Amino acid sequence: MKTALFIFAGIFLTNISFAQNKRTFYDFKVKDIEGNDVDLHKYKGKKILVVNVASECGYTPQYKELEWLYKNYKDSNLVILGFPCNDFNGQEPKGEKDIKAFCQKNYGVTFQMMSKITVKGKDCTPIYFWLQHKEENGVQDNDVKWNFNKFMISENGEWQGYLPSKILPNDKIITDWIMDR
Repeated sequence: MKTALFIFAGIFLTNISFAQNKRTFYDFKVKDIEGNDVDLHKYKGKKILVVNVASECGYTPQYKELEWLYKNYKDSNLVILGFPCNDFNGQEPKGEKDIKAFCQKNYGVTFQMMSKITVKGKDCTPIYFWLQHKEENGVQDNDVKWNFNKFMISENGEWQGYLPSKILPNDKIITDWIMDR
């Protein structure tokens, strides 16, 4: 009886410990496009759309819709974080300075652009590892399959959804998610 009680207590305490150690989006630090450290905790209380972007992709015109979304919903607590990535057929060969200039010149981007990262494989950036793995985010596995995949993060830093490249940033799925309080 005592052995069973100790085993139960050990399992119970382990589960409490696991729940207390659950990571959220806010537990990460990344770099912005200028190389400055960004503590993602600064976005607490906002809905965050995380997008892996590239400047030489068939989906690159989505920068226009992302900027539209940001301008129209930033006052509704929306943050957009664009993470340039060169993981898919070398469609983001530029460095940060050129990426930033491209985005501003061609699409007037004012939403937050981050430093170039890797979103797959052994060099996957920790934030993207968290986004893609259920054992990390606590909700669902989703492999980033191409540029302009979208992840939705709640005001509490919890993983809320994944959308593939073909879903445009101004799609009703995204605007309804933003306005759902």
